[in-house]
Amino acid sequence: MPQKVNLSLENIQHVGIPVTNIVASENFYRNLGFENVMQANFIYENETGTCIMMKQGNIIIELYQMPQKELSAIAERKDGHVDHVAFDVPDINKTFSALSTAGYHIIETAPVQLNFWKNGCKYFNVLGPDNERLEFNQVL
Repeated sequence: MPQKVNLSLENIQHVGIPVTNIVASENFYRNLGFENVMQANFIYENETGTCIMMKQGNIIIELYQMPQKELSAIAERKDGHVDHVAFDVPDINKTFSALSTAGYHIIETAPVQLNFWKNGCKYFNVLGPDNERLEFNQVL
């Protein structure tokens, strides 16, 4: 069991939802009053996926569509599912170090840089007891 750590969690940064049709999902959330505040591609196993951040007030929902070969696993589900919960942190390296030292199961070997937001962001994921993913994210 990992040790207790005192983290500075500021907010839930976003909730990530895998989708099978990014355009249809974006329109659905737009109809609920969300706005696409950012869109970026990402590479997964040498193929390109798409991610958009939909925002309303202080709520951010990340919609992402995996590359074509990964879509079948998402499409086979009968229910939708939330993929991860992300927390804003003020210092990603300090948070990574604290959780690593305390024995948490961190998926990445170091914080990952993405070209999201104005100046990018860094994140890493921790697995919970039922393999749920908790993402720690610093917008730079």
